[in-house]
Amino acid sequence: MKVKRLKHARRLLSFYKRQFNVHEPYQVLVDGTFSQVALQSKIYIKEQLPKYLDGHVQLMTTACVLVEARSLGPELLGAVLILKRFQQRRCSHGRNPVPAADCIQSLVGKDNSQHYLVATQDAELKKTLREIPGVPLIHICHNAITLENASRMSKGRADQMSRTNPQLSCHERETLEKLKLTLPPEKERAGRKRHRPQGPNPLSMKRRKTQNLMKAADKRKV
Repeated sequence: MKVKRLKHARRLLSFYKRQFNVHEPYQVLVDGTFSQVALQSKIYIKEQLPKYLDGHVQLMTTACVLVEARSLGPELLGAVLILKRFQQRRCSHGRNPVPAADCIQSLVGKDNSQHYLVATQDAELKKTLREIPGVPLIHICHNAITLENASRMSKGRADQMSRTNPQLSCHERETLEKLKLTLPPEKERAGRKRHRPQGPNPLSMKRRKTQNLMKAADKRKV
């Protein structure tokens, strides 16, 4: 079962990498619900999540997530301690914190341009994020970390991009654009001297002419 789970995760990550340029180090936004269930399930996030994703991971949270977790009382003290070990991603809410779900949604935005993965047990948050193409969702099920199947919106966007340009994925298009920037300007390329094909070696032609004259002289003698 463990091998199947790992293969499942690799296959999904390959899809997100190819279609939406989700790449290492994987930026994983973690909320209080996920860290609380991880604590209850005895899952050490910093150790087990990189193994499951088979790559380098940057675990991060936000000030709004920490404020909300603290406000829920001493029952989430362990979850707060876990979250404090992660990198704190700056959000736009400053001294006016908002609910954790709203904060994460604001970071993901309309198109997940920063390529976040979101680790949460919040059903409403997951439902909202499924409507945004290219957002990998992670949750804990049966005491195991699980990467959720690609949403209908993600699959639809991938199909749309394939029909628009069946030869190139989103990741490949971005790579092509970067390569274009490294090419020299058109004028510089046009000004370069081209090597034209050279004519036959005059020495070889002279040798061939001499041989023909010698053959003609031998015929006259005969």
